[in-house]
Amino acid sequence: MSNGLEIERKFLVEMPDVSALDVRRKIGITQIYLTRGENDSQRRVRRISENGKVRYTYTEKIFLTPVTRKENEFEISEKEYNELLSQSDKKIAPVEKVRYCFDHNDQLFELDTYPFSGKLAIMELELGSPEQVIDFPDNVRVLKDVSADEAYSNANLASAGRFPEQDE
Repeated sequence: MSNGLEIERKFLVEMPDVSALDVRRKIGITQIYLTRGENDSQRRVRRISENGKVRYTYTEKIFLTPVTRKENEFEISEKEYNELLSQSDKKIAPVEKVRYCFDHNDQLFELDTYPFSGKLAIMELELGSPEQVIDFPDNVRVLKDVSADEAYSNANLASAGRFPEQDE
């Protein structure tokens, strides 16, 4: 369960050779956005599969700045998950992704890969402060910081079914 301030940066990257990363976890995620909550909070539920086990989470976020948000997340039962699906926001497509969590120089990166692209991915890193210097792995080519670019939000990527660059 997390309840507090989350400082996170997101980067568009070329799909790296995952076998060359120090992968700690591989997680399948189905993310469903729910209708907005109090204070216009973003609400979602996730079905998370890892090592043959499935768990469910509920998350509420209030965005304070492009990289800082107040987050409340906790585990829920399958029954609660299925009940919350009735509140899904029909305007936002479900997000399907595989997340690779890997370490590099005492930093835990999350690489999100999507079924619509074998060339691009989103890499995230939670920070101690917005000014924290990031030490990127040599074997990951960072194309740009997309922390403040709504086009790269999970909801927009899922709805578009592609990365914005795939139009070019």
